[in-house]
Amino acid sequence: METRKGLAAPRRPRTWQCSLRAGCAALLVSAVVLLAGGCASPAEPIERKPPVPQPVGDLAAVQSGNSVILTFALPREAVDHRSLDHPLSVEIYRDFEPPLGTAPGSSAKLLAAAPRSLHATIPAAVVDTYTDQGRIRYADTLQPEDFTQSPESVAVYIVRTRASAKKESADSNAVALRLHPAPEPISDVKAEVTHSGIQVTWTPPQQTPVGPAPPIALYRVYRAISQPATSANLRTPEKETAKPAPPVLKVGETETTSYLDTQFDLGKSYVYTVRSVLQYDEEQIESADSNPFVVLARDVSPPASPQDLIVVYVPVQDTVPAHLELSWGISPETDLAGYNVYRSEQASLPGTRMNSELLLTPAFRDMNAAPGRLYFYSVGAVDRSGNESPASAAVAGTVPSESPTTQ
Repeated sequence: METRKGLAAPRRPRTWQCSLRAGCAALLVSAVVLLAGGCASPAEPIERKPPVPQPVGDLAAVQSGNSVILTFALPREAVDHRSLDHPLSVEIYRDFEPPLGTAPGSSAKLLAAAPRSLHATIPAAVVDTYTDQGRIRYADTLQPEDFTQSPESVAVYIVRTRASAKKESADSNAVALRLHPAPEPISDVKAEVTHSGIQVTWTPPQQTPVGPAPPIALYRVYRAISQPATSANLRTPEKETAKPAPPVLKVGETETTSYLDTQFDLGKSYVYTVRSVLQYDEEQIESADSNPFVVLARDVSPPASPQDLIVVYVPVQDTVPAHLELSWGISPETDLAGYNVYRSEQASLPGTRMNSELLLTPAFRDMNAAPGRLYFYSVGAVDRSGNESPASAAVAGTVPSESPTTQ
């Protein structure tokens, strides 16, 4: 409709204007909601805070030589019970505190005195290298000042773990122990197989980290079965299922610098180590391992000498020339390998071995005895380990010079 000049345009109904305004408002609200929520689904999970591991509850500490060995299990869950799927880093705290004694409330005092000095950190990337049978094993190497600066104090340890850099776990249980200087490791352990057993010997240690060693209370001897270094038992990244090392067992104690091991199996190789022990009041402090010494437990006991050796002259028979026949009693050794026959022209000398290979029976025929010469014969028994008995008593024999011989 054409508007007439000078006349106002007809006014739209108020109800239509209100509907238009309400529709625009609804569109604006929908756009805000769409921009705020993006394209996310209402069921999609919202990102949570980094997990905080549960505190370690089984921290243990023991002095071994001049180190403190800490052991504990890493937590597997966060405090909100989420599983910890990534390696954790470890923080170790240590302080020296006055001794707590055994009075009531000592445990509470120990918790109140939990150390706050960060002593060492194990990054998550290498924490697996400290894992032994499912537990973390960390050796805190002690310095001379750890014994001298706080001689009447105890070392208190706690650990914390981290799954992220933002928040660490709460403190572990606290452990405390009195530190004492241990002897330096023995460095000259030797072992050899004797007729009585495996004899292990060494010399006493002379020093501790803070000065001369006090008198040694006793020595402890340890032994493990030696494994040859082969591709089957080498621990490499490609061989995660490699066989574990054989256990190290204590085989005895002694107050002297030697030990005779009589409980072993022939044919096995053994590794021996020795630790010295100092007595501090009611505490015993053991040194670190000595040098390892490997010895093969082989049989070194020779058989008994053969008995009843007889030398008999045998004259010419048909085409067989005159010769000397030797025989002796059968050796009672259960591991007998054979016999050797020796001939000499002097009774006091062992002479020359006549057989090129071991004789399997107690008999020998000397076809090279020169007529008219006096010979002295002896016999030795050899076991399967290669040990040979002392020679038997020498017995003389000769081929008469008038006996015909054939070449």
